[in-house]
Amino acid sequence: MTKQYYGVPLERSDQLKLPANRNSCKPAKFADWLDGYGKERRLAVDLFSGAGGLSLGLQRAGWTVAASVDSDERALETHAKNFPGMSLRMDLGKPEVRDELEALLKPAEGKIDLVAGGPPCQPFSRAGRSKIRSLVKHHGRDPEDHRKELWKAYLDVVKRLRPRAVLMENVPDMGLGDDFIVIRTIEQELEELGYATQVRLVDAWRYGVPQHRKRLILLARNDVEQFDWRPESERRTTLRDAIGDLPVLPVKAREKVGDREWQYSEPDELSSFAREMRKRAPKEHVWDHMTRRVREDDWLTFNEMTSKSLYSDVAPERRRYDAEQFTDKYKKLGWGDLSRSITAHIAKDGYWYIHPEQNRTLTVREAARIQTFPDRFRFAGTRSDAFRQIGNAVPPLLGQAAAEALLPVDGDESAEGGLQPYWRTVREDLTKWAAERRGGADWFQLPGERMSPLQAAVVALLSGTRLQSAQLAKMVAAVKGQKTLTQTAYRALLDAAPTESARSRVDRLAVVLGKPELWNDADAVPEQLKMKPAEATLYQLLTGKDLLWIGQAALRVAARLNGSDSDRTNRLSDGRVNLVKLVGAGEEAPLRMAALRLIGNTVCRSREPLCVECPLARYCVDKDNVASDLFTDTMSGERGGDSVPAQARETGRRTAARR
Repeated sequence: MTKQYYGVPLERSDQLKLPANRNSCKPAKFADWLDGYGKERRLAVDLFSGAGGLSLGLQRAGWTVAASVDSDERALETHAKNFPGMSLRMDLGKPEVRDELEALLKPAEGKIDLVAGGPPCQPFSRAGRSKIRSLVKHHGRDPEDHRKELWKAYLDVVKRLRPRAVLMENVPDMGLGDDFIVIRTIEQELEELGYATQVRLVDAWRYGVPQHRKRLILLARNDVEQFDWRPESERRTTLRDAIGDLPVLPVKAREKVGDREWQYSEPDELSSFAREMRKRAPKEHVWDHMTRRVREDDWLTFNEMTSKSLYSDVAPERRRYDAEQFTDKYKKLGWGDLSRSITAHIAKDGYWYIHPEQNRTLTVREAARIQTFPDRFRFAGTRSDAFRQIGNAVPPLLGQAAAEALLPVDGDESAEGGLQPYWRTVREDLTKWAAERRGGADWFQLPGERMSPLQAAVVALLSGTRLQSAQLAKMVAAVKGQKTLTQTAYRALLDAAPTESARSRVDRLAVVLGKPELWNDADAVPEQLKMKPAEATLYQLLTGKDLLWIGQAALRVAARLNGSDSDRTNRLSDGRVNLVKLVGAGEEAPLRMAALRLIGNTVCRSREPLCVECPLARYCVDKDNVASDLFTDTMSGERGGDSVPAQARETGRRTAARR
């Protein structure tokens, strides 16, 4: 049934029903499945599995998915068709449902090698957050998105099953959006269970995925501290490599475009990517090569566009959206480039994914190819269902690359009690050093009982004045032990200020003189003092708030300890990831964060670092950027330090220490 709507006949495509895989099973037969098809296979469980992008990656890396769990009926139908094992429709947000899952998996106790999954990313992704804000504002949606807490459900299942390895995938903003507090918490809880962990921000195209797609990958294992990723590729799989062999479709305005089955003829030259996608697919046809009908005005617009065109370039009489607000409403893809990231929004409209040559948006099969689903992979439901499943999926080739880094290492088995992870050891040493310094002359640089909101405010306001440490210490001493700013203390601060810049910063405190009640509400202080963002962040850190201080000093320490240049390139992404390893989570995280700032400002300087005074010198791997004589002194025993541990020198680290 069709009706006139928005310039084209609006119609719902047919609903594709898919039979279950011949090696799938129901819960009642799971024990038999384990003794049959699943016997002596490396088994995995995929949580929040969706259609199975990550499952396919696991399969390509050598695992068999024993069970997948999701709440989307159509996605589970897709999964059940394409994979063996159980496909379970469950809402893991409910503890009693997790109890049920644990009971269902009881026959596989001790046999589940890996738990993988990607908790729903919409609450973390930028596009998802924007949509949620709109729904809250205009449609009365609950502003508290409970999907944001599903990572806790994921972690709970891991704790119950205790696999050898763990893989979690999500959008980068799951970390970048909240100072990595969720990721840091997950890592800490896994480390307490004896897992070594690794977090990486990965460009999917470097593993053969033909699109711009950066993802956050968290890996964990309890057998050996070693994560051997295969080398990243410098060659990009272009859109032409990915979909250039697919049949040209006739496109007429308002008429149907493509179909469930379309004739396929292999071209004389087939890219290696396309050849991989065609494996085990029917030779004479391609499935699901279909997309939406095209409006007459859109057909004309698509025909005029290039891959460089902006929405503002569209003829004014054919614009239906505000060109200033929707600058990238239409995007025509380029043959020689990567596609833009395929997201679930493609189920709503395809204007971000206009074909390079044909005046239409991408088909289901083209979107699946760009996500690296092979042509044999079918998606249950309507055309929109298929687009949504594809957009929500983990690209299988990316999932494969991540899973391969968790493959068992010959001769290493999970030991009772697990590992003592390398970075946990580094954090323990850092915490011990910081606690000692907090009790001495550096008390005003570190959060603790001696640091009041008043002292934190003074340090924060003076942070950009380039005062020497002794000068800053003298000024802060004027308010040491005080809870509120008195006239006497204010004058003492002014008298102690050695520069005009420092005096001008102290002058800003005048507005809080005689307001003792202000200091009872520490969170209100930055606004009252009109602190700049960097000042407010430092103030919050010194008052004990768990956050990442993204300053050059701390980034430099983290980069040198990791042997990277993340303090100079990709500071806000890779730089933060390196910082996370050192900060960790828990009550002492603010202390460690402030300690890294202190080390970077005093001894781990950009030039002529004082390695002999650095509490983390024994862990530093960035030998090339420090003076060799200083480093030699440090390593030879002036501090009684050991040689640099092998774990810090190698990308794939192995830790022999067991608990």
